[in-house]
Amino acid sequence: MSDSTVAQQPGAAVPTLPEGHRGPLTVDDDFLVLDDPVEQADFTRPCPGQGRDLTEAVLMVQGMYCAACANTVEDVLAAMPGVEAAQVHAATRRLTVRWDPRQVRLSALARAVGRAGYRLLPMQQALGVEERLAETRKALWRLFVAGFCMMQVMMYAWPSYVTEPGEIPADIDQLLRWASFVLSIPVVVFSSGPFFQSAWRDLKHGRIGMDTPVSIGILACFFVSVAATYDPSGPWGEDVWYDSLTMFVFFLLGGRYLEFRLRDRTAGALDALMNRLPELCERQLPDGGFESVSIKRLAVGDVVRVQAGQAFPGDATVLSEGATVDEALLTGESQPLTRRRGESVVAGSYNLAGTALVRIDKLGRDTRFAQIVSLMEQASTEKPRLVRLVDRIAAPFLVLVMLSAATAGYYWWQIDPGKALAVAVAVLIVTCPCALSLATPSALLASAGALAGRGILVRRLQAFETLARVDTFVFDKTGTLTQDRVVLREVIARPGLSRADALALAYRLSAASLHPVSRAIAQAAREEVSDLPSLPGDQEVRDIPGAGLVLSNGAGQAYRLGSARHGGLDESALLAEGHTVPDAPCAYLTDADGWLATFVMDEGVRADAAEAIAALRRQGLHVRLLSGDRLAAALRVARQVGVDDVVAEASPERKLQEVVALQQQGATIAMVGDGLNDGPVLARADVSFALGHGAPLTQSQSDFVVQSGRLSEVVQTVLQARRTLQIVKQNLWWAGAYNAVSVPMAVVGWMPPWAAGLGMALSSFLVIGNAMRLGRIPVVASEPIPTLQPEPLVR
Repeated sequence: MSDSTVAQQPGAAVPTLPEGHRGPLTVDDDFLVLDDPVEQADFTRPCPGQGRDLTEAVLMVQGMYCAACANTVEDVLAAMPGVEAAQVHAATRRLTVRWDPRQVRLSALARAVGRAGYRLLPMQQALGVEERLAETRKALWRLFVAGFCMMQVMMYAWPSYVTEPGEIPADIDQLLRWASFVLSIPVVVFSSGPFFQSAWRDLKHGRIGMDTPVSIGILACFFVSVAATYDPSGPWGEDVWYDSLTMFVFFLLGGRYLEFRLRDRTAGALDALMNRLPELCERQLPDGGFESVSIKRLAVGDVVRVQAGQAFPGDATVLSEGATVDEALLTGESQPLTRRRGESVVAGSYNLAGTALVRIDKLGRDTRFAQIVSLMEQASTEKPRLVRLVDRIAAPFLVLVMLSAATAGYYWWQIDPGKALAVAVAVLIVTCPCALSLATPSALLASAGALAGRGILVRRLQAFETLARVDTFVFDKTGTLTQDRVVLREVIARPGLSRADALALAYRLSAASLHPVSRAIAQAAREEVSDLPSLPGDQEVRDIPGAGLVLSNGAGQAYRLGSARHGGLDESALLAEGHTVPDAPCAYLTDADGWLATFVMDEGVRADAAEAIAALRRQGLHVRLLSGDRLAAALRVARQVGVDDVVAEASPERKLQEVVALQQQGATIAMVGDGLNDGPVLARADVSFALGHGAPLTQSQSDFVVQSGRLSEVVQTVLQARRTLQIVKQNLWWAGAYNAVSVPMAVVGWMPPWAAGLGMALSSFLVIGNAMRLGRIPVVASEPIPTLQPEPLVR
């Protein structure tokens, strides 16, 4: 297929694949498959731009190994017409590209990247089992060949190390060299292939990548050793480096293999999340049978059978008797949940037992699952400040490496020509900045993956660094410190009427309404009253909007439940008689004789709110409450949770002003909210948390999304951020110390090429291994919650 076939005119018809197409998306054989709307629905989304409609996709870049590779892909795409933005994260090999489909097709972008030596794949395919197995199999074969040949070459080289000069006959010595030469050829041609391919690709684009000095070192070692083998008395001397060559290629490949395995684990939670949806599912036919279809062919309203161990393909309603589901990665709920007939299940959650029959309600990007994946993709492709800094210095640093190696080789050529090559190669290899480039992203991704496993989504990796420096936490009240529903706190009843009697009477009205107050009263009645009355057939409940409920029969009105005015009551008189509570939401039950009972409502402080606030204060953080609610309600919640600085009756503009004022005083602010009016404050705060049940706008403005809504997870995130910054500093110190020690050793000739290869591999491995410690979040033992002594400070 020619390039002209791909670069079609804007507005041309997009080719569509056959209905039964199930083959992999390959950009090598048919780039146009990436333009198929059915396929694109899985990995693209519309992204309205300034005056034009753009499309955004997150793709995997295969064949990329370092920060220089990431810069190459970004530059190739930036040069394409219609590309608005392209960003590649070297550690995860993920690309976020935004383009105008009217100017350029995705197939043209894939072909351009392909000409640069890389391959673009949709995430689902790149993370598929077959792709992973193929990539792992190739890496293991290269490692096996290098290791096998290394052992044989070392066996032939060993006699020269343990004997005196002249002890080995010349013909035997030459035979051992020729045997080593033959065994080194597979190592150079096959095992070292990825280094040469990457170096050649960079050189063609006028770049020096991290594999360039490695490739030069391998070729220099090999050809000088070949020259010495053919002509021991020649200008390169009689020393051969086959043993060093094979050994350091083996060490490099082994380190890179372990590095990739660990790197995959750092983003493992995201990969597991994106791979949750099945490729095929069983759809029910009109005659009651089932057919196996692609998930892409499902439509809203389809009935699907989900076997045990499978994930639900979309948000759906349970039609069978029940289903036991695992929603841990989606909601943070660690315990299996039971969903009854008529209840909902979310896409990506697992069916744990039996066969479940569900009706599809939402599919694709309309599901909660797709929203979560989108949030995680943004985090996995973002380049934090430290990563961007390393990327900028990587290319100049590699140029400096090349010059340093040339200078060291020239210096030693004046002193000992036989040692000049070894020194130059050692300097080339030992100074490769792999460990430096991996120090920050490996730690950030490991932390993001660990938090994702707890249902905490990281939308911005840079937020880890900011959160570790936060000194002030600001909480919204309603829906954040309190529950997102009201609960019954107290019942005040007419003398002679018990609490249970009042609840039973109110239940006859509240059970017929979906109002939050009615639902709270009905729930309390179900929990406290064993024998609840049923509603007689000759009575009906009428709902008067803004007032309350009326239970009436043929003889007239009997009971009223609602506001004081609805029941014909005077609140000031009720307060004087002790029949109500000031500054608290109340519902009143009346009959023909007047007041019967007062139901004092409460928003219900979250069970872990007080403990979370206490834990933050133990960490040396200041905690403030910023609420738009009434002063009395804000003070009541503040006393319960242990906050002593309260701003109440604040409009969204006032909330923003308060946060700006704190920042101007030097505070670093973390904001926690869930309401629509918290969006501006969350955007202004240095770092922000949104609770999983919050408004979509609130989540879009936040750095962390706590799916479970548990405030204890906010504390865990703070501790994880501090651990992350500590690990990043350790990694950077190690990478710097390694180069500070190894470079002088290589320059003075104390480090042979094989030791340099081993050191380079171990340095990268140690950096990633240290970052992997963040994959486990330690359980923090809860401490006694201190009793709040001072009264809240109101401003």
